[in-house]
Amino acid sequence: MELRVNGEIVDPKLIGRTEVDTSTGMTTQIWYGVPLKEGENKLSVSDEKEITETVTIFVVGAPAQIKVETVETRIPADGRSTATVRGELLDERGNRSNRDAIVTLTTSAGKFIGEDEEPAQPGFQVKATRGLFSATLQSGIEAGRVRIRAATQNPKPKAPNFNFQLEAFTQLEFETNLRPSLATGVIDLRFGRRSTNFWGSFQEFLPADGDNKYELNIRGGTFATGAIGEWLFTGAYSSDRTLNQSCEGFNSRLFRDVQFYEQTYPIYGDNCSRETVTPSRDSLYLRFERSPSLLGAEPDYFMWGDYGMAEFTRTSQEFTGISRSLHGFKANYNLGNFQITGFYSPDIEGFQRDTIIPDGTSGYYFLSRRLIIPGSENIFIEAEDFDRPGTVLYRQQVIRGTDYEIDYDRGTLLFRRPILRIDIDPSGTVLMRRIVATYQFEGKGRDTNIYGGRIQYHLSRNYDNSSWIGATYWRENQGVRDFELYGADAFISFGKYGELIAEYAHSNNESEILGFVSGNAYRFELNGRLGTDFTGRLYYRSTDTGFSNTATTSFVPGQTRYGALALAKVSPTTQLRFQYDFERNEGIAPRQLTSFADLFEPRFEPLPGSRVDNSLRTISAGLIQQIGEDVTLEFDYINRYREDNRPINKLRTNSSQLRSRLTYQLTDTLTFRAQNELNLSSKQDLVYPDRTILALDWAVSPGIAVRLSHIFFSGSQFKSDSITSLDFFGDYKLGEDTTLTGRFGMVNAQAMTGAVGIRQGWTLAPGLRLDASYERIFGDLFGKTGAGVRFAQPYAYGRGASALGVRGGDNFSIGLQYTGSPDFQASARLEHRTSSAGSNTVISATANGKISRALTALARFTQASSSNQLLEDLGNTVNLRIGLAYRDPDSDKFNALLRYEYRNNPSTTPDTILFDNGTGYKDHTFALEAIYAPNWRWEFYGKAALRNSTSFFADDLVGSSTVTLAQARATYRLGYQWDLVGEARWISQPADGYDETGFALEAGYYLTPNLRLAAGYAFGNVSDRDFDNSRNSSGAYLGLTVKLNELFSGFGLQKPIPAPPQESKVNPETPLKLSIQHSQLSQQYASGGEKKWK
Repeated sequence: MELRVNGEIVDPKLIGRTEVDTSTGMTTQIWYGVPLKEGENKLSVSDEKEITETVTIFVVGAPAQIKVETVETRIPADGRSTATVRGELLDERGNRSNRDAIVTLTTSAGKFIGEDEEPAQPGFQVKATRGLFSATLQSGIEAGRVRIRAATQNPKPKAPNFNFQLEAFTQLEFETNLRPSLATGVIDLRFGRRSTNFWGSFQEFLPADGDNKYELNIRGGTFATGAIGEWLFTGAYSSDRTLNQSCEGFNSRLFRDVQFYEQTYPIYGDNCSRETVTPSRDSLYLRFERSPSLLGAEPDYFMWGDYGMAEFTRTSQEFTGISRSLHGFKANYNLGNFQITGFYSPDIEGFQRDTIIPDGTSGYYFLSRRLIIPGSENIFIEAEDFDRPGTVLYRQQVIRGTDYEIDYDRGTLLFRRPILRIDIDPSGTVLMRRIVATYQFEGKGRDTNIYGGRIQYHLSRNYDNSSWIGATYWRENQGVRDFELYGADAFISFGKYGELIAEYAHSNNESEILGFVSGNAYRFELNGRLGTDFTGRLYYRSTDTGFSNTATTSFVPGQTRYGALALAKVSPTTQLRFQYDFERNEGIAPRQLTSFADLFEPRFEPLPGSRVDNSLRTISAGLIQQIGEDVTLEFDYINRYREDNRPINKLRTNSSQLRSRLTYQLTDTLTFRAQNELNLSSKQDLVYPDRTILALDWAVSPGIAVRLSHIFFSGSQFKSDSITSLDFFGDYKLGEDTTLTGRFGMVNAQAMTGAVGIRQGWTLAPGLRLDASYERIFGDLFGKTGAGVRFAQPYAYGRGASALGVRGGDNFSIGLQYTGSPDFQASARLEHRTSSAGSNTVISATANGKISRALTALARFTQASSSNQLLEDLGNTVNLRIGLAYRDPDSDKFNALLRYEYRNNPSTTPDTILFDNGTGYKDHTFALEAIYAPNWRWEFYGKAALRNSTSFFADDLVGSSTVTLAQARATYRLGYQWDLVGEARWISQPADGYDETGFALEAGYYLTPNLRLAAGYAFGNVSDRDFDNSRNSSGAYLGLTVKLNELFSGFGLQKPIPAPPQESKVNPETPLKLSIQHSQLSQQYASGGEKKWK
C-alpha cells in the first residue's frame, strides 16, 4: 500500500509496523513521523489498483491573528481595583495556535501589575503558553473608557501592508469611585504690621512700597472629595495663590504636572508618589462626576479647572478637531444616546502653531515665541508623504516628561531621543517627519475668551462597531483677532466589512494679513472589505483657500484630492491592485523668506507668496505575487498627468513609471526589501524622479526592530541625491489614529533614570540596553511641489508647513541605559549632526543610586545647541546638576540634602543672532539644607546657598555677582499644647550693596488639636546701596490657625476607628483547643464570561 500526503508519496521507510490478520485477510499498516504542513492536509491510501480511502487533517499553524478581552467590563477608578486581561493566538483558520510567544500589552490608563517577562522593553510583556495569555490591570484614579492593546510579532508579514505585528484591541471602563468623604485644610488669621509678615510669601516681607500699616489678614486653603449621592465631588481652594503655582513662580501655568528638571526630592521616602487631582490655573477647582449606567458611555461631569479637549478629537474629526489645553468651565452629559459637551474658557492668551523639520538630533528646537504659558503646549510628530504635501500618514502625540522637556521662558524643546528626518513605511512610501507644536504664549490682549460645544448621537457604543453622528461649534474671541469654527461629522462602522467617515467644516477667521477670510472643508472616506478577497477605498477631501484650523492635523489650504483604490485576490498567491487619484492645488503658497527679519519675526501665519494653480492625475495598475512563504514580488505601472494652469508658466507633462518591489523574509527576524521606480517616458515628472530603495529590517525583540535603509535619487530636481538611515523603531500605537497619550500628574523618586529616554533598543545583557541611529542625506531636499516651493526656515507659522524642506547632512546617535539594579540606574547618549550649515552635538547623561543605605546620589548632564534650520550659529547650552540626599532608613532624626548646579548660556535665543546682542551667561549654585530632631521636643532646620553668576554682554563687558542665603530655624515643644519657634534669614549680594535680614520669634498654644493661638515678634532690615531703597520694620503680631477636617454637615469628617477588643489572658500551661472548619471553593464562568465563585 502507498500513503500520499497532498499528492506526494510518503517515504516507505516511515512504515513502522505491518500487521496481517490471517483469519480475515486484512492488513494493517502504520506510518510514523509523517510530515504535514500547517493548515489543510489531504491524506490518501491506495493499493496498486485504486485509492481506497481519503481523509483531510488540519494542522494548527503559526499565529496569524490575536484576540484579547477582559473578564470584567467595569472596575472602580480607585487606583487599587484590578481587572483580568486574557487572550489567545489564532492561526489563519481561526484555530488556537499551540505556539509560545511574547505578547506586549499597553493601556491608555491604569497599569499592569505582576511580573514583566521583559522589563527592559516598552509596554508590559506576558508569555503566551500554547497560545494562551493573561495579565492583571490595575485601575487608575481617573474614570473613563480604557483602551487595551495586545500585540505580538507577526511571523509571516504579507503584502501589501507587511505588518510586522499582530494586534488586537479591547475596552474596559474605569467607573467613578464613590469613595467615603475626605476633607482637609487650614484657615490662618494674622493681625500685625503688613511689612512684618515673615511667615508669608517672600514678597510680603519688607515690601518695596514701604506700607507698614496694621492689618487683619485672613487666608486659607482646603481640599475635599467624597460621594454625594451618585456623584463624586472633588474640590480645592486657595485664597492667596493659584492651585498650580510652583516654586519657580509660574502663576499662570496650566496643569500641575512637573518635568524632570522641576522634580524635587520627595519628603515621604524614596518610593513615594503623588498625583495631582485638582489642577487649576486660578484658586478654585470643582468637579462633580458620575459614571452613567450606559455601557460604553463616557463619564458625566461638571467642572471648573484645567482640562483637555478629548471629546473634540474623535476619529471622524480632522477639520473640526481641536487639540487644546484650556482653563475654565466644562461639562459633559449623556442623555440616552446623546452626548452633550460644552465649555467656556475666560482670559485666554495668544495661541501659536509652529512646524519644525528635525535635524536628526533631540534638540534644542526653538519655537517662534518666548514666555510660553506652562502646560499649554501640545506636541506632535507627523509623518507626511514626501512627494505629496498635505498627505499626513500618521500623527503621534508626545508626552511632556516622558518624551520631551520644554523651557517655557525661552521656548525650547529637548526630546528624549533623536528625531530622524526621513522614514520609509512598509509599503515603500518615503515619509518626511516634522514636529508640530501648538501652545499659548503671554499676550497683551484683554477680554478674551473661548466657548463652544459638541453634540454627538451614538448609533452604537459597542466597541467593535462604534458609530456616531456629531456636530461641533467653537468660538474664540481674541480682541482684534476672532476665530469661529463649526461643522458636522459622522463615523459609521460596518463591523468587519468596513467603515464610513464623513465631515464638513466651516471657519471664519480674522487674518493679520488678509483681514476677514472664510472657507469650507469636506472629507469623505469609505473603506470596505468583502470577505478576505477584496478590499476597496473611496476618498474625497477638499479645503478652500480661506479655511483655517491651526489646532488639528496639518493640511494644505486650497487642496482637493479624491480617488479610489481596489485590491482583489484572484488566487491564494496573487493579488491585483488598481488606483485612481486626482489632486488639485490652488491658492497662494507661502513666500520664500531670505531676510533675518522675515525669518525670525513671530507671526501667526506665513507671508503670502506666489499663486498656485495646478493639478495631478495618477492612474496605476499592479500585481502582487507571493512566491513560496518568504518572497513577495510587486509590479505597478503608474501614469501621471500634471498640469500647471498659471498664465505665465503653463506646463503639461505626461509621464509613466514602473515600480517594482521585492520583499524577502530571510529568517523569522530578518527581512530584506528592494524597490525601484523607473521612468519610462522621455519627460520625467518634476516631483517623481527615478528612485531606488534598499532596506533591511531586523526584529531584535517583540515590538522592536532595527532598520537600515538607503535611497538613491536620479534625475528630476533631486539629481543624484541619496539618503542613508539606521534606526531602532517600535510601535506604541493604541490604534490607527490613537496613541498612548495623557497628562502625567504623577512623580516618583526613581523617575530620574528616564531623562535620556531609551524606551526602545537592543538588550545587550539583563538591564543593559543599546540604542543607536544614523542618517545621511546627500544634498538638500527642497525644490518644487504641487503646493509650492520648499525652502530652509527655522519654523513654519500657522498653515505654512507645506513649504518646509529637508536640509542635507550627517547625524548619528548612540545611547546606553542600565537598569539592572534597584540601587543604581544610569543612562547616557551622544548625538552629533554636521552639515554645510553647521553642527550640533548633544550629550545627555543621568545616574542615580545608593552610595550606602542612607546616602543617595543623583546626577544629570545635558549639552546641546540649536537644531532648527538657519540657527546653527547659536552656542551650546550646558547644564550640570548633582545632588546628595542623606536619609537613614533606621532613624529619622537627621536628614540632609546637598545640591550643585552649573549652567552655561541658559537664556540663549534666536535674538542673539538677529540683534547680535550678548546673552552669554554662566552660573554656579551650591545649596545645603538639613533637619535634625533629637527628640519629640526639639527640631532644628538650617539652609545655606550660594550662587555666582557671570554675564558676557560683549567681549570687553563682563559682569559678575554673588548671592548668598542663610536660614536657620529652631522649634521647642514645652508640652502637648505649647510650642516656641524662632527663625532667622539673611540674604546678601555684595556687588550691588544689597543685604536683607529677617528674624521672627513666635509662641503658640493649642486650644484644641485643631485650633492654635499664636503671638510673636518679627524684625527685618534691607540695605540697598545702589537703588537707595533701604528700609526696616518691626512689630508684634497675633495669629489664629484653624485646621479643617470637615466641611458642611460633617462632610469629610473621619470617624475614629473603634479600639480592638482586649485580648484575653491565657494560662500558658493550659492547652488551646482549635476548631477548624473546611469549605470547598471552585471557580466557574458565567455566560457573560465573568468569574463566579461557588
